[in-house]
Amino acid sequence: MEKILIVEDDADIREGVRILLEGEGYSVIEAENGRAGLSLLEQDPDLVILDVMMPGMSGLKTCEEIRRTSYVPVLFLTARSQESDKLIGLMAGGDDYLAKPFSYSELLGRVKALVRRWKIYRGKEEPEEEQPGKFVELAGIRLNEEFNEVQINGENVEFSDIEYKILRLLMKYPAKVFSAQNLYESVWEEPYFYNCNSTVMVHIRRLRVKIEEDPKNPRLILTVWGKGYRFGER
Repeated sequence: MEKILIVEDDADIREGVRILLEGEGYSVIEAENGRAGLSLLEQDPDLVILDVMMPGMSGLKTCEEIRRTSYVPVLFLTARSQESDKLIGLMAGGDDYLAKPFSYSELLGRVKALVRRWKIYRGKEEPEEEQPGKFVELAGIRLNEEFNEVQINGENVEFSDIEYKILRLLMKYPAKVFSAQNLYESVWEEPYFYNCNSTVMVHIRRLRVKIEEDPKNPRLILTVWGKGYRFGER
């Protein structure tokens, strides 16, 4: 049974979300603030639903602390809906963003998608001993498709599920230009809307930080202005 951690200071919202998720067969644990939520990470949830605006430790700070030790998907809930607020949440390490008030059907759709991707990602993880697999290797990056592992210049590097999927897609089709819509619909497996472009940009930025010698002057993940992104050395 998949386990979901809800970190939300509004008891009524927590109760409503808990009832919804338990009705769908999920196990739910709850915390009323960020610090309490961090203490429950040891229960190994499959998803964290995290309110942005909380007294004490904010949801953004809580997410940053989560990312120090875990790549568990984080779904932000917030009363704010401006594009800049969404970008801040994604840059803090969030995977998705849902503005209040939201419909339960929309919430449930986001939850199922994030949990499904996390299960696939974790299900392919294997012990440290290397096993035969299907590899893609370019520009010093070696990607093991069977075990979702990435080595850069011989060193293992940790990637989130979304980061790994974007990198794999770009490396499998080097020199092909992927628009933001191509990437979003292929990786997130959801319909693309204009504001999804910012989501793609944030994850491209994270990838560059991990694989580029100089993320501000990338040589591997290149922007093709007006068209999208491609993998290829300058």
